[in-house]
Amino acid sequence: MAHTSSHTLLPNRGVIGAYIRMMDVISGATAVLASVALAAGVLAVCHMIFVRYALGQSTTWQTEFTVFTITGAMLLGAPYVLMTGGHVAVTVLPDAIGGWLRKAMLLAASLVGLGFCIALSYGAWLYVLEAWHGGWTTGTVWNPPLWPALLPMAIGASLLSLQYIAEIIRGEANHGSSH
Repeated sequence: MAHTSSHTLLPNRGVIGAYIRMMDVISGATAVLASVALAAGVLAVCHMIFVRYALGQSTTWQTEFTVFTITGAMLLGAPYVLMTGGHVAVTVLPDAIGGWLRKAMLLAASLVGLGFCIALSYGAWLYVLEAWHGGWTTGTVWNPPLWPALLPMAIGASLLSLQYIAEIIRGEANHGSSH
């Protein structure tokens, strides 16, 4: 559920308000981490271009590192995007309907998104553990261990699930106070 109203209606007391504020801080922090990962990926691409075309040498780690860091950036930045309403949403029908039916549709959509993210989190953590315990590597020339590349998927999906819960609560608090 995207922010459609200001944070002034945010519950500011008790466990619920503390949870929402905590998730907002965590989502903001992971967005900063995602920015750093994205910058590292861009620098790796620049390095790869320089090594290949200016020095005429082959590269070993840059492509794989770039895929891992930029993918990790996307996954770690997802909770912040949800929190700020920066995701793509088609709300023509809910906006046209309005009222309690609109609220119900938005809540249903958020619950489906939450369900997907919980399933993704579960699968991602299983995958990370399998890669860790199995000593899996990427099988490339660089051949790093695979679990660090999978970890942002598990962390990002887990935090996205927790942010969905915060947005559902925030949405109910905001919608509940405007009849």
